[in-house]
Amino acid sequence: MPQSTGAVIPPNPTGLPFDDIRALLARMPGPDEASAASVRAREAELIKPAGALGRLEEIAEWLAAWQRKPTPTVDRPLVAIFAGAHGVAARGVSAYPAAVTRQMLDAFSSGQAAINQICGAFGLGLKVFDLATEKPTPDFTEDAAMTEAECAATMAYGMEAIAGGVDLLVVGEMGIGNTTVASALAAALFGGDVADWVGRGTGVDEEGVARKVAAVEAALERHAGNLDDPLEALRRVGGREFAAIGGAILAARLEGVPVVIDGFVATAAAAVLHAYDASALAHCVAGHKSAEAGHKRLLKRLELKPLLDLDMRLGEGSGGALAVTIVKAAVACHTGMATFAEAAVSEKG
Repeated sequence: MPQSTGAVIPPNPTGLPFDDIRALLARMPGPDEASAASVRAREAELIKPAGALGRLEEIAEWLAAWQRKPTPTVDRPLVAIFAGAHGVAARGVSAYPAAVTRQMLDAFSSGQAAINQICGAFGLGLKVFDLATEKPTPDFTEDAAMTEAECAATMAYGMEAIAGGVDLLVVGEMGIGNTTVASALAAALFGGDVADWVGRGTGVDEEGVARKVAAVEAALERHAGNLDDPLEALRRVGGREFAAIGGAILAARLEGVPVVIDGFVATAAAAVLHAYDASALAHCVAGHKSAEAGHKRLLKRLELKPLLDLDMRLGEGSGGALAVTIVKAAVACHTGMATFAEAAVSEKG
């Protein structure tokens, strides 16, 4: 078990597990405006036309504001992969068998997966969290995926992801069937036509997509009347990796760690916090826009502008990890470029 992050969950008078999470959500700090102003002042002096680096300048300012320091860093970036197993996978909603979740965990451990190569190529740390994958959550078309206590405890466990001095966090996932879960969670939080939230995931055919739509519709019907509270929606039609990602993002906010969100599944997990408090993801950026059908809709709803658009749909934190290279470039330019005075370059007349 990782060491504590310091984001201690306070006791609550009612004893209800979600009240602990709500107490932390109420304590979320805002950005450090002084650090953001310091970045803007330096950007104005660097040897380039004003605004010439476009979004890279925005990234440097965002990073400083949420790290709460005038000089942003990406010295200890971490990709955290949360793996969960889902009972709904038995309904044929994935092109791959449920056993692949465990097999991919072995691939991560042996350094054979795509995310291992990306992290190795760009100097990113990698941690994988196995969330009881030997025991799938109940099929959410028949029962709630988690009890309130289980969901809150998994969020608390996810909070441990930033232990050890992380200065940038990428949240990713692994779990056969979890794009179906992401679709259900997005539909529960934001409504709309279920078919608009459902895509091909691991590459299912039209019959597979139909099974996914049917599963999501059945889940929403089964839990109708109990989905207005975002945390309740999470426990009923979510999954362990979704809860852990939500906890990790919340802990990062409390501890001054900016977050890069990976694809559809990770974004659906983050959406729970946004549905509870629209400012909850201000310390986050979307790493990429995936090829999954509902991801574009979800990004628009959350007002997250992706850094990359590479038609990826792998998961594993892969798109988010690639986006860290953009964040690193933003920091390198901001901290390494000379000012007009230092380089003896004439300023605009």
